[in-house]
Amino acid sequence: MGQNPRSAGRRHHEHSNFRSRVRTGSEDDLLTLLGKLSEPAFLLVLDEVQDPHNLGACLRSAAAAGVHAVVVPKDRSVSLTDTVRRIACGAADHVPFHQVTNLARTLDQLRKLGIWIAGASGSASNSIFEANFTGPLALVMGSEGSGLRRLTAEKCDLLVRIPMTDRVESLNVSVAAGICLFEAVRQRSRKP
Repeated sequence: MGQNPRSAGRRHHEHSNFRSRVRTGSEDDLLTLLGKLSEPAFLLVLDEVQDPHNLGACLRSAAAAGVHAVVVPKDRSVSLTDTVRRIACGAADHVPFHQVTNLARTLDQLRKLGIWIAGASGSASNSIFEANFTGPLALVMGSEGSGLRRLTAEKCDLLVRIPMTDRVESLNVSVAAGICLFEAVRQRSRKP
C-alpha cells in the first residue's frame, strides 16, 4: 500500500501543539462548579489511572458524553501532561479536570450533595444495563491493573459490571469508561 504524499513524514495529531486553557481544579473548585449546575451532575471519577494514553482517551469520551467534570486523586494518578492533552485531541479544553487530595472524602462530599456514586467492578453482581443512571451521577472507574481500591469501592452506592463473554477477563479502563458513560447518556436522554 502506498502512503498518502500529504501525510508522508507527518506522524503527529493536528492538536498536538496546543496548550490547554483549562487549569486543574481542586476540591473547592469542584464543589463550586457543582453548585452552579442547572441540571443533574454527571461526573467521571478515575481512581489511580496512571497511563497518560488512558487518561487522554477518558477525557475525550467524557467530553463527547457531556460530563461536567473529571475527578482524579493527586497521588498515584497521571495529571494533564502534554501526552494526555495530545491524546485527548482538544477534549482537555472542554472538560474541567479536578485533582483532589483525598478521593474517599470527595466521594463522601458528592454523596452529601445527592450525587449517586456508581463504581465499575468486574466482580459486581449488577449489570450497567440494570442500574439507574438518570439522576445526579458520578461514575467511578478503577486503575489499569487493580481496578477500584477497597476504600473507593466501599464509598460507592452501587457497584456495576459490563456484561462480557468469558473470552475476555477485563477491558481497558478507557474503553470501559466509554461504555459506562454512554450507557448513562442513553438512559439520561430517554423521555420520562
